[in-house]
Amino acid sequence: MTGRLVALDLPGGDDFVAHLVRLWDRGDAVLPVDQRLPSPARAALMDELAPTHVLGPDGVERPRDGGREVESGDALVVSTSGSTGTPRGVVLTHEAVTASARSSHRALGVTPDDHWLACLPLSHVGGLSVVTRSLVTGTRLSVHPRPVPEAILASTRGEHPVTLVSLVPTLLDRIDVHRFRRVLLGGSRPPRERPDHVIATYGLTETGSGIVYDGRALDGVEVRIESNGVIALRGPMLLRCYRDGTVPFDEDGWFATGDIGSLDADGILSVAGRQGDLIITGGENVWPDPVEAVLGSHPQVAEVGVAGRPDLQWGQIVVAWVVPTDPSQPPTLDSLKDHVREVLPAFCAPRHLELVSSLPRTALGKLRRVDLIATESEPSP
Repeated sequence: MTGRLVALDLPGGDDFVAHLVRLWDRGDAVLPVDQRLPSPARAALMDELAPTHVLGPDGVERPRDGGREVESGDALVVSTSGSTGTPRGVVLTHEAVTASARSSHRALGVTPDDHWLACLPLSHVGGLSVVTRSLVTGTRLSVHPRPVPEAILASTRGEHPVTLVSLVPTLLDRIDVHRFRRVLLGGSRPPRERPDHVIATYGLTETGSGIVYDGRALDGVEVRIESNGVIALRGPMLLRCYRDGTVPFDEDGWFATGDIGSLDADGILSVAGRQGDLIITGGENVWPDPVEAVLGSHPQVAEVGVAGRPDLQWGQIVVAWVVPTDPSQPPTLDSLKDHVREVLPAFCAPRHLELVSSLPRTALGKLRRVDLIATESEPSP
């Protein structure tokens, strides 16, 4: 049997949840649409993921030419751009959504007194999974259309205060996280120093949500490291396939994530970064994340992104894109080099500095290194 795929093209809120429930009850699958997409990107998303119908803010479902149906049991098609920037649909079944919700709630010790807040974009799995796990488990839920710090804090007051929330690192400095019983932290690199109840999660759109909490795999999740260092995952919450029909599993059901990592003797997972992010400079391996962490502690650096640029002599050189704390007094390349060399080997220090006003990020705050490199036009010195 097949079913309809309805693009849910409206802001996060009670209406979004009500339509999602109604469509699920009818046997349809749902494609959440990012409300911030400009018209060309929205058209590209629709063409690539091919919903059969579109439901807009007026609540009317309209058929769409060229749409493709989904399989019976499919619940969601969630867009992911991965490392390429091209929209790709991840197909998640009701079975996968249920497995994810129950595994997460067991890890968090969720009780009937808990109350979830969904404030991240519902077009991304980090925000959408808050909604779906609440629906699956019957947990109280509030949904905000965007993460406004004042509104988030207000939700922790009243007769039924919010106790559980999923955030990204950029919000930690703007919100008193001690108001919540548990905080799930996804998105980009989490801070090393954080309260015990703030849990760093690892997961992808393909896993339906974060499925490794503070390095430990949730119930039902298996993790292994392939011979090339890539993290591979297996579990009932993973995708069925991509929207184009591609099934990304090996013959034993393992999904290679494209992330490089390691497992210690206690089975704790450490993630080094994306396979394609590794910089090989003069024969030395440099991972951007540790360099970004050190550069981010420089007093003149507000934000920083690190990536490799091709170089005839070194193979690649380490380049730092920096948003200065004070644009009138930006850091110098030499000061950044010295700062890195105090903590990391000298070959990790940047050889080139780009001063920028902002960094390209996803809606969940992940740095898009592919966009850093794509926007760089000057040759290396």
